[in-house]
Amino acid sequence: MATTDWQGRYYHIDQVLNKPGPRTDPAFLAGDGVKDFLRNQAKILVIGAGGLGCEILANLALTGFKDIHVIDMDTIDISNLNRQFLFRPKDVGKSKATVAAEFIMNRVPGVKVTPYFGKIQDKDDNYYMQFNLVICGLDSVEARRWMNATLVNLVDTENPESLKPLIDGGTEGFKGQARVILPTITSCYECSLDMLNKPTAFPICTIANTPRLPEHCIEWASVLEWPRAQGGHYKKLDTDDPEHIGWLYSVASARAKEFNIEGVTWSLTQGVVKNIIPAIASTNAIISAACCNEAFKIATSSAAYLNNYFMLIGTDGVYSYTFEHEKRDDCPVCGGESLELSISSDLTVEQLIELLVEKQDIQIKKPSLSTPTSQIYLQAPPQLEEATRPNLTKRVSELVPPGGEVTVTASTLPFNLSLRVMYT
Repeated sequence: MATTDWQGRYYHIDQVLNKPGPRTDPAFLAGDGVKDFLRNQAKILVIGAGGLGCEILANLALTGFKDIHVIDMDTIDISNLNRQFLFRPKDVGKSKATVAAEFIMNRVPGVKVTPYFGKIQDKDDNYYMQFNLVICGLDSVEARRWMNATLVNLVDTENPESLKPLIDGGTEGFKGQARVILPTITSCYECSLDMLNKPTAFPICTIANTPRLPEHCIEWASVLEWPRAQGGHYKKLDTDDPEHIGWLYSVASARAKEFNIEGVTWSLTQGVVKNIIPAIASTNAIISAACCNEAFKIATSSAAYLNNYFMLIGTDGVYSYTFEHEKRDDCPVCGGESLELSISSDLTVEQLIELLVEKQDIQIKKPSLSTPTSQIYLQAPPQLEEATRPNLTKRVSELVPPGGEVTVTASTLPFNLSLRVMYT
């Protein structure tokens, strides 16, 4: 592995760092100092080494960051190879983080990439405190929420070094977004939870009677025909089993032919039943460039960074725009106020839990509920779940007075949600 820079490697980067420009931050100190910080002192964490993460790692290394850490819990699958360009067929089955780190270090002299094959939840606060900034290239909303809350919780007003800028990138087909989050200062990821797209759901009557799209035929095969074909010996559909996908593809194709619908393919069948959104390499490249551009600006103060949300829409032509997403006062992570929730006085605890799972700006899986004086329902441990289970059928109004506070927790999220319950 080469350890020295090639001639002229930093020529273009140094055009930015050698002297201030018209949009330079007042804190920018041009010259050797900022170049030394970028290349020898800055420590950056990349979370995710998939389609977006591979692009981010390459861009950071070529921009001049030399101390990079990467976390990913996945192994390489053969289906990754068409867009996750740091991987080769020989790498299938290996850790994404480890292989990506080795590839970057072999290709870009002098860069040290430290991999971790595991979950972000495995690391403690001291681990995250060592970094100057964090970039997320994740495909999981839950992991983003965990990382966002962790960095917000790190902030100590008496220690400026505890504020770790978070740059979050995400792609969905031809759409993508990049944003800069300054924990406790700007809006955080949780503030914008209601902007997420809901999973596509097709009306059952359309699926059963008047299909118009290839997706309708596939849903018909999986939701209606699969259970019917199993008879009394119901066998659960395994979306990772090629034989099961093949059966669905065959049945959906026949259904599509009956209604003169084109477009049922093996890959679409797999995508519909597994809720897979196709990953587009060009979208990953654009969003990665946006994320790394912000990382460079924050690390060097060479230009004003994004305030605070960039969105790309490439479905019909190419369109992008930026805007400032504002903080929510009732955000459970960075806001200080309780979220007011108006519910029917007849609503049961079980129905409230369903509401919290479905509500777009909350979306908490398996929530546990309590008040300052009592436990309403706890998902775990088993003994407490059993003890509080009778409350599921009780009305919330029996357990919580009007304007009363309910604390909502979930094992997958490192924060509590405070609800102020009002009745209608």
